[in-house]
Amino acid sequence: MVEIKNLSKAFDGMVVLDDVSLKVNQGEKVVIFGRSGTGKSVLLKCIVRLLEPDNGEVLIDEVNVLNLSIKKLNEIRKNIGFLFQGSALYDSMSVRENLDFPLVRNFNFSFEEREKKIKTVLKDVSLMDAINKMPSELSGGMKKRIGLARTIITDPGLILYDEPTTGLDPITTKEISELIVDLQKDLNSTSIIVTHDLICAKIIADYAVVLTDGKFKYQGSIKELTSSKDPFLRNFFGTEIIEA
Repeated sequence: MVEIKNLSKAFDGMVVLDDVSLKVNQGEKVVIFGRSGTGKSVLLKCIVRLLEPDNGEVLIDEVNVLNLSIKKLNEIRKNIGFLFQGSALYDSMSVRENLDFPLVRNFNFSFEEREKKIKTVLKDVSLMDAINKMPSELSGGMKKRIGLARTIITDPGLILYDEPTTGLDPITTKEISELIVDLQKDLNSTSIIVTHDLICAKIIADYAVVLTDGKFKYQGSIKELTSSKDPFLRNFFGTEIIEA
């Protein structure tokens, strides 16, 4: 589904991604760990060309998106959902309007078809009662759920999550993570999840990699990574978590 080959990205001479490669198969849920500022979000943005990498390839269904025209790139993007760290809801739009926006902009659904999709995804995230609310009326957890609803409303085959549980309490983190897994099953989609939240990763991940110093230096299951005796991993995850 997704293959990243020898991808590099630097800002003002500072290397953020250094010749990284990663393959994510159809239906897999891969978590990317890393400290803040290590380039995790940069990688996601390079995948959809919100940022242009300096070198390398990004293959989605065997098509190198870095070589596409904007018109062809936008066609590929229609099959990609992106959940931004801050949910990225439009403050001036109601929940209904936020969910309707990608449908109107990218597809030719009728009003009735759009309404059905909006109500379906709101039921999926258990927030049907919020359909006419404004983002300012929503809690942090509710915003995450609406952001997730907007991400899946187009039935994407690939979903990119940028810190889906950041700022949430442990109970809400667990709820959002379990919701992501359930929706993934329904859509049969492929997911790449950027996070430093171990609770989230344990629930979601089939596989995980750790980005540090611009490279994927560690990879494996969550159990393998958290039980490692490697000093960096012990420090990253915390000794008490590893030994629990």
